[in-house]
Amino acid sequence: TVEACREVRKAVDAGKPFFLYLAHYAVHAPLMKDSRFAENYGDLDPRETAYASMIEGMDKSLGDVLDLLDELEASEDTLVLFLSDNGGLTSYARGGEPFTHNLPLSSGKGSAHEGGIRVPMLARWTGVVEPGSVCPTPVIVEDFLPTLMEVAGAPIPDQAEGVPFTPLLRGEAMDTSERTFLWHQPNTWTNIIARKGLGPHSTLLRGDWKVVSYHDPGRDPRWELFNLKDDIGERNN
Repeated sequence: TVEACREVRKAVDAGKPFFLYLAHYAVHAPLMKDSRFAENYGDLDPRETAYASMIEGMDKSLGDVLDLLDELEASEDTLVLFLSDNGGLTSYARGGEPFTHNLPLSSGKGSAHEGGIRVPMLARWTGVVEPGSVCPTPVIVEDFLPTLMEVAGAPIPDQAEGVPFTPLLRGEAMDTSERTFLWHQPNTWTNIIARKGLGPHSTLLRGDWKVVSYHDPGRDPRWELFNLKDDIGERNN
């Protein structure tokens, strides 16, 4: 965070455009408590205390970056996007009952279920993104490249796989009802398989419907089909 803020300040002071990719190690195993904030969560399971303190530490970092943009009067010229690469860890190494940490979503990291692949995404662009607004339209990380290129006024590369979601940032509608999202994880991520969406899988999502094909080595193929509009917890196959 210190290095990121230093580089942003240098770019703004020099009058140059900048792109900052800030990838935190937190929140990730091994869970190691952040001593600055751990006492705020002392009534939790020790592993949950560490997890929560790591989250607050990351929040402090992101707040420092946003405050710097405000200080430099660069907020109106800077689009900030924040998301995780997967849902929260829930199959092991957490306190409490496994697979309950992302409720009402099913399962978590490594899973084809919504607890593994559905994550919140936050956007801040002063003067463009309406503060406090909520957008239900799904996007995926491959959409970041064409979106950032479009915002920067640069040509979108032909090999870009995603779709620019710039209209959503402006509060405009985008029809994604016929768009197909694909996840393909052919590897065995954990030895906890054949439950809660874990195991090698391929997943398609279109509109309200999601289909999962599991191809565990040595097992017969199995399928799941969910209507996420009616069954966000993926209880009814």
